[in-house]
Parts: sequence; C-alpha cells; structure tokens
Amino acid sequence: MTTMDGPAELRPVDTDLLQALLHPQAATVAVVTTPGRPARRGRPALPPAAFTATSFTAVSLEPPLVSFCLGTASSSWPAVARAEHVAVHLLAAGQQGVARALAVGSPDRFAARPGWSPGPFGVPLVDGALAVLLCRVAHRVPAGDHALVIATPIALGAGRDGAPPVHHRGAFSAV
Repeated sequence: MTTMDGPAELRPVDTDLLQALLHPQAATVAVVTTPGRPARRGRPALPPAAFTATSFTAVSLEPPLVSFCLGTASSSWPAVARAEHVAVHLLAAGQQGVARALAVGSPDRFAARPGWSPGPFGVPLVDGALAVLLCRVAHRVPAGDHALVIATPIALGAGRDGAPPVHHRGAFSAV
C-alpha cells in the first residue's frame, strides 16, 4: 500500500481502525426484503423483514449469483436465516427515506409504510426501485459477526431509469 508521499504505515488491525478505513468507501444502496411467516403449531407469526444493505454485489453471471451480508445480531437476521426467497431492490436517488425507514429495527417495518406490495412467494416488493431481483437463497456462509448470503436471481424487474443513491461517510448522496 502506497500513498503520494510513499508507503502507508501498516498497523495491526483493530475494529475502530478498520471501521475508520472503510467508512469513506462509497457503496450502492439496496433494500432486501423477506416474506413473513404465519403462526402455526406453537410457532409465533413473523412479520415480513427488510433491511438496507450496502454490501450487495454480483457474484457470477454463469450461473447467475448475487450476494449481500447481514449482521447475525440484526433484527432481520432470523427472517433471512430461514427465508427461501428474498427480493433485492436497487434504490433510486430520492429513495433515501425508504432506505432509512427500512433500516430501523422495528419489528414490522411494513405496518405503517405505504409504497410496497406483496410479490411472489410473499416477498414484499418496494415501489419505485431502479431494479428488483427476486432471488432464491442458495447459501448462507458464516463470516464473523455477519453472514454472507448468496442468492440466485429467478426473476428480474426493471423499474424506472435514473441515478442510484450511494452511502458514503455515514450518509446518503446521489451519483
């Protein structure tokens, strides 16, 4: 690793330093949704889940695979851990409010939020996204305090044309 002034000083990794170094990296903003689960045989009902992901990426074109990461302490993890299907929504500039609203840890993020509809397999679909990928979960790989979720897109929806928001230095901005 070098800088304009010469090699960068390499130091042992710690959580604060890692976070400080990664914080300035810009990332795509996606919202991932999962279906709820009805109550049955002593199991409580679970509402649909959603979270904002800045770790979404394409993995492979052949076969088609995408991935995202989610902290296993997240309130959305129990739903993602058991979901067979998820939808990944690539948000449009101007949808930062959607990303913020679905990022909060309330139990039912959809209860008081208009702008979505139930999709195939009961997966909530968020209105107005630039693109939607309906996916079948293929793998969940433990990765420290997160899980890497690898999914196969089974249906695609192109929304409107436009610029995406990015997450940079803890805030949303437009490209």
